[in-house]
Amino acid sequence: MMQTYRLVKEAKMIKTDDFSSVFNFRKRISTDHLVLHYQPNQLKHPRLGLVVGKKTAKLAVSRNYMRRVLRELFRLQQHDIPHADIILRVQKKFNKADFQGIKQEFTGLMVKLNQRLVRPEIKHEHGQELS
Repeated sequence: MMQTYRLVKEAKMIKTDDFSSVFNFRKRISTDHLVLHYQPNQLKHPRLGLVVGKKTAKLAVSRNYMRRVLRELFRLQQHDIPHADIILRVQKKFNKADFQGIKQEFTGLMVKLNQRLVRPEIKHEHGQELS
């Protein structure tokens, strides 16, 4: 079956309880603009939650742009992301001029997340270390 790049409803985190459980898990990875909070889940797919506060960007149009960009980056890479609940929090405002940098930060965060979540499982399942 061919992979679809559609962002399905099940891939979005909306409930406050879901957000609270990820924040309480206390695992995070940071870059200049983004903070990624994560928690492994038992689902067969990753889920995304976004937090863009008014302190970061006063105008709703700016906050919505940042959400759109992050949602799109997640959508395109969702098949390479381990099964986890992910909350992306914007800690520094960005705009269209920063897009390439944000794309690199997002990709770097996903690589680090993969290393933290997938590597131990692979090593454990096959009983041999990967180089």
